[in-house]
Amino acid sequence: MKTAVVTIAHGRHHHLVEQQRSLMAGSLRPEIYVVVAMDDTEIGQHLEPELRPRVLHLPADRRGLPLAHARNVGAQCALDAGAEVLIMLDVDCLAGRELVGGYTEVASHHPAAVWSGPVTYLRPPGPTGYDLAGLDTYDDPHPARPAPRPGENVLGASPNLFWSLSFGLHRRAWEQSGGFCEEYAGYGGEDTDFGNIAVARGLELGWTGTPRAYHQHHPVADPPYQHLDDILRNGRLFRSRWGCWPMQGWLEEFERRGLIESCDGDWVRRAGS
Repeated sequence: MKTAVVTIAHGRHHHLVEQQRSLMAGSLRPEIYVVVAMDDTEIGQHLEPELRPRVLHLPADRRGLPLAHARNVGAQCALDAGAEVLIMLDVDCLAGRELVGGYTEVASHHPAAVWSGPVTYLRPPGPTGYDLAGLDTYDDPHPARPAPRPGENVLGASPNLFWSLSFGLHRRAWEQSGGFCEEYAGYGGEDTDFGNIAVARGLELGWTGTPRAYHQHHPVADPPYQHLDDILRNGRLFRSRWGCWPMQGWLEEFERRGLIESCDGDWVRRAGS
């Protein structure tokens, strides 16, 4: 059974290099490694030949990075190469030693589910970087998501908690889901949409404790001001598809800070913001 890791990237080349190093240090290496470069012509300089990466290039989208489209294109490339298990891993994420093996096992035994593993957000690295041989010593999963123990699998997860940082599934589940909705572009909304699509199409969502990932540190804004227009556009799309707004915490914080306001069930920028 072939397992593929699919990563989409725009910049973050150092993080991509470290991710590849973590995959090579795992107990099971992926047979297929696909990197989808979004408006990034330099990415080929940062790929590890030992993983035999397949590189796909996507042009820029005037609305923002084509995240949903890139994941679908990467998944199709992996399936065409013979993958039976797909793992989507964010470019910022390091793979724990058992990540590839853990997803391969759980997807093989439960092929009608989409599985997410715990993700730890790392502090800035020291002068020698992160200790890839001792990633488990950093283990401190994000508190807003379930975090089963290694070896523990829990079905019945909420689609509203699904995130694409790290997840795995059998090819049958991916094909049943239909992939990510490509009407989304830029930041926000497409993950929650995919979680709802999966459930609507008869798949289960689960959390699995063995495949653990570690998100490399980078500066962020909270809430993400730079993505406000994307969040509003994608939020409206989500509402048109599912009848409610996603990302409520961010929207409420943007409102508190005077950037947006609610208007007849819509969220809009305040004048002058």
